[in-house]
Amino acid sequence: MSIADGVDGMSDRADAHADLMDANYRYQRLIYDVTRRYYLLGRDHLIADLAPPGDARVLEVACGTGRNLAQVARRYPQCRLYGLDISSEMLQSARAKMGRRAILAWADACTFDAKQLFGVAAFDRIILSYSLSMIPDWTAALETAARHLAPGGQLHVVDFGNQSGLPDWFRTALHGWLAKFHVTPRTGLDDALAVTAAKVGGTSVCAARARGYAQYGVLYIPAR
Repeated sequence: MSIADGVDGMSDRADAHADLMDANYRYQRLIYDVTRRYYLLGRDHLIADLAPPGDARVLEVACGTGRNLAQVARRYPQCRLYGLDISSEMLQSARAKMGRRAILAWADACTFDAKQLFGVAAFDRIILSYSLSMIPDWTAALETAARHLAPGGQLHVVDFGNQSGLPDWFRTALHGWLAKFHVTPRTGLDDALAVTAAKVGGTSVCAARARGYAQYGVLYIPAR
């Protein structure tokens, strides 16, 4: 039986992507946090910038091993934490790491329904950390996340940039390395974030970091 069987709204495309991610991370998940700390730049800046209010609901879409959720839990212990991922392999690591500290679910970032998954329709903060570069229909994932923001909510995104300030040889080598893990930098993130913000009645900002190695954007929904 496919891991997507019995999940409403899951397409063959999502099923195939789930299988690919499981194959990709079946063993990598065991060393993921140790190895990725050196080149997934900007994650801790994102977490520091979250500044969620009170007992805010914080959702990470494509939460992977739960590394970011664990950092959020330490920094903002009052928050209620949620995470979803299309890889059941990664969720094994996330569940072991988070225990009861977060509610986790298997879902497609492009089509998830948080009310169905968690009994929660909207969130004060949503995180997409180095995930859009691995999602084929990444603009759909961006829009689906944005539509789950509560009034006054924020969507924080960090991912690979265009490396425009770095040497050509470095950019070529990095892209070759990333391709081995089915990762494609989304150089149109700035425009996509702005388009998505307009659709949900919000605003956005996006900026390069580390000479274009990474990019960090935030989509803001106005408070009522």
